[in-house]
Amino acid sequence: MSDVAARLAALHAGAFDAPWDAAAFETLLGQAGVFLAETPDGFILMRTVADEAEILTLAVRPAARRRGVGAELVARGVAGAAARGAARVFLEVAEDNAAARALYARAGFVEAGRRPRYYARADGSRQDALLLAVTLAARLP
Repeated sequence: MSDVAARLAALHAGAFDAPWDAAAFETLLGQAGVFLAETPDGFILMRTVADEAEILTLAVRPAARRRGVGAELVARGVAGAAARGAARVFLEVAEDNAAARALYARAGFVEAGRRPRYYARADGSRQDALLLAVTLAARLP
């Protein structure tokens, strides 16, 4: 495993109840169109295909949350997607993740769809995923 994959997996484990392991990150990092933006306290992993991009995951250390790290990473990721030719960026977020939804709304993302019962919770319940999107041309001054 690469040091990068191990580092991402460790940070992801601190940020999520169902984290991805180093092997998953190693596989993703080897795929065409996948790119990474990092800070010491977080990272965003994205994929571009043709003129679309997807936020695969965004992780911020819990101790660094509410300090602008997530907003910085989203901005860097969206800029990276635009530089790679993306006209639109998508992501999925749990409907009950109010903090993430607010972060993405501030970045201009709007609801574009729903995946019912997409996320499994530790207690056995299921949570809808909201499909959010931002059109990059709409962000230009």
